[in-house]
Order: sequence, then C-alpha cells, then structure tokens
Amino acid sequence: MYRCCELLWQLVLKASEGDMSLSSFPLPSQVLNRRCVEAAVMTGLALNCTINRKSLFDRKHYFYADLPAGYQITQQRLPIAVDGTLTYSHLGGRKRNEVVTKSVRIKQIQLEQDSGKSLHNDYRNQTLIDLNRAGVGLMELVMEPDMSCGEEAAAAVREMQLILQALGTCQGNMAEGQLRVDANVSIHRPGDHWGIRTEVKNINSARNLARAIDYEIQRQMFVLESGGTVQNETRSFDGKTGHTIPMRDKEGLQDYRFMPEPNLPPLMVYEACSTAPPGVAPSQVVVLEEVRERLPELPSVRRQRLVETYGILPEHSFTLVNEDGLMDYFEAVVRETKAGPRKVIGWVMNELQGLLHQQNLSVSQSPISPQALAQILNLQENGQISSSIAKQVFQELWKTPGKTAQQIVKEQDLGMVNDSTEIYRICQKVVDSHPDQVQAIRSGNKKVLNKLMGLVQKETKGRADPVLVRAILEQKTS
Repeated sequence: MYRCCELLWQLVLKASEGDMSLSSFPLPSQVLNRRCVEAAVMTGLALNCTINRKSLFDRKHYFYADLPAGYQITQQRLPIAVDGTLTYSHLGGRKRNEVVTKSVRIKQIQLEQDSGKSLHNDYRNQTLIDLNRAGVGLMELVMEPDMSCGEEAAAAVREMQLILQALGTCQGNMAEGQLRVDANVSIHRPGDHWGIRTEVKNINSARNLARAIDYEIQRQMFVLESGGTVQNETRSFDGKTGHTIPMRDKEGLQDYRFMPEPNLPPLMVYEACSTAPPGVAPSQVVVLEEVRERLPELPSVRRQRLVETYGILPEHSFTLVNEDGLMDYFEAVVRETKAGPRKVIGWVMNELQGLLHQQNLSVSQSPISPQALAQILNLQENGQISSSIAKQVFQELWKTPGKTAQQIVKEQDLGMVNDSTEIYRICQKVVDSHPDQVQAIRSGNKKVLNKLMGLVQKETKGRADPVLVRAILEQKTS
C-alpha cells in the first residue's frame, strides 16, 4: 500500500516585545501587525513561494470558546503565499550515513490568530481557559501529501525549524508550543484514489511526529485488512503508549462557516517602494525588494558552502548545520589552527560530539572552546605531541578547562621524545625481546610490525614519533 501524509504547521511568529497580536481587541479597532506580515513574506520567499500581492482575511464564524471575540481570523480564500517547496535531507542507507534529499510541496502560507488554551479537569468536571496566547500572530503552513513515512516528516520538521531560526521569524521550539504540527495520514493501494484520512493534532516534537505517523499508518492498514473502514476523524498522540487516540469526528468546511472578515481590508504587498501608493509612510507598507535583501544564508546553502569550501563529506555538513552551534564551532577551529579542515572535522565529529552526547551537553556548554581545540591541533601539527597524546590532552582539558594545552603537556611531560638515540635504544630493546615477531616479519608478515610499534609507544608513553619508530623497526627487522 502507498502511505501518504501531509503536514499542517502552526508557527507562533516572533515579533518585537509588546507587538505580538495579529489583531487587537475589543472590536472594531483591529490593527494588523506589520512584523507578522514581514515574517510570513520572508518565510514564503525562503520556501520559494509565490507571494500574493493582494491577500484577504476571512473569519471562521463558528463559536471559539478560547478566543474573546468568539471566532478566529484567518486567510482561507486568498492566503499571503502559495505554491512553494521545502527541500529536506535525512540520513539513510545501510549504515545511516548517506544523505537522502527529498522535497515536499508547500500548498499555502496563511496568517491567522492563535487561540487560547483549554485546560480540562476531568476530576472536577471543569474546563479552564488560558487566554495568554489568544490573538497572538500565527503563521500556518499547509503541505501537500508528498511524504510516505514518519522519518520523512520528522526530517522536514527539523529542516523547517532550521529555516525559521535562520530567518528569525520563529524560534521553532516545539516543546514550548512555538511550533505545532498536525499530520493528515491516509493509505491507498497503487492506482487507487486517496484513502480516507485522519488528522493527528498538535504533535510537539519531531520524534513524536515520526512515531505518530508510523503508528497511524500501521493502524489504518490493520483496519482495512480486517475488512473495516477508516474513519475521517481527529486523533491525538499519546507519547507514553505510542498510540493515537480518537478525539472527535472531523469537521467539514461547512462547520467553519467561512466569511470575509469585514473589519480588515485586503492586505497589499508591494514589489518595490516605487510601486507603493503615494503619501503612504514606509513604515506602513511591506516591500518584497527589502525583505529579499534581508534573507540570510539558509541551511541548504550553508551545507553546500561547507562542502565546497572545506572539502568535507555531505553527511558531515548535514551534522554541522543541524546541530545548534556546531558549524560556528567548526569554522572557528579551522580559522585558528594549521590543521586541515578534514582533520578538524574528525575531531569535532568524534572527540567533541562524543563527549557532548555522553554528558548530554549542547555545543555552547562545551568545556573546551574552539581556541583550546585549535591549540591542541597546532601542538600536534608542529610535532610537539603525537596523535594519541593529543587525545589525552583533550580529555584532560575537558576535566580542567581552566588550563591550556601547553600547560598540560608541560606538567605531565607529554611532549615528543626528540632524542633519536633514546628511540633507537628502545626499538633495539623491543626487537631483541621479541624474536618470534621479528622472524614473522622477515618471513613476510608485515602486519606484525604494528605490534612492535605499539610496544615502543608503550615504552615511551606514546611520545615517540611514529614515522621515525616505523623507519627504525623496518631497518632492524629487514
């Protein structure tokens, strides 16, 4: 069977303090927030949408218990942006290290009001309403049914979060309700029409989104294979059980009773300042030309730049951009060190990320600054410490971030052994005490040489130049 899901996103727009509402109450003194319009336009441009120069506001004219006006303002007939594309990537392949790139169509972006929050107390048979967010500017993105599993939807959510954060239009924190996702899921056999869909409401994390969609796909398949019929209904997701739960029958369009919003005129967006009506203050118009100029470097462009500039693998650029602060950390180390970018990426991906994940820390909480890591790499590049000692110094710096790499090397006598006579003596000692291994090497088993090198490094506590050690051992075992 085919599985398809479309996502509906609700984004709480980030506006200046004290300037958050899409419209203010009491009626009829409704005032449109310019920042909300700019945020929607900027998001639309970033998603390759067509920006409608004229858009209209509509009223969902059925009773909203959690909005003071009793109804919600939205954009049903002519939204501010349409026909966009979100390109996203996720790691696939057998080893989960191949970057798989896909895209999903954006049907429309619309501005509307957020509602309050209903808090149900079943024990006391009460419902309380929190109106703190009521009237706050909300941007809703509607996607086409182009995704086929929870993993794809979760990857699209993460990419959308990165784009919104780069734009500054929304902080995208799902746990705090700044980004909410509804998933419409249906299944059908190849060649058949779309199946009956269910909507899973208000999913609050990318992980739960993937779980909810995958569960709903399996549930619907079971229903159909058992001879049943999938109901057109709204469901919620229980993160503890991993199941979706029925909430109510799906409301049709007629239940919303859409009508043109009589208190808000058409919203006009202008291509350039020269096309705006004469006599209108610049602060009262939104100009596409100006918004385009403010567009920052988007995540997909960052990944491409990292690959082209530093010669790193695409999967590494994927991790650098997706992990908050990791790209800036990497580039700061590259600027400060003589080591090449590929060597730096190895340290960032393995040593740094390994300890961060182990201790559940963010990049900004790392005890080792980019400058400190660059110092370690410079000591190694200058031949003052070996690669194994560099990792040891990294571990020590993690425990005692107040010190420098040079201090640790000096205090613990970790510098390279530069006395070639001493290295010759140790190599000779190892060769003399391991005649069987020497004979194996002379018989053609060159891999045994690595064991002798390890014994020499053990004697020198990892401070001998491995190139010199190999050359001496090859000479003595030839």
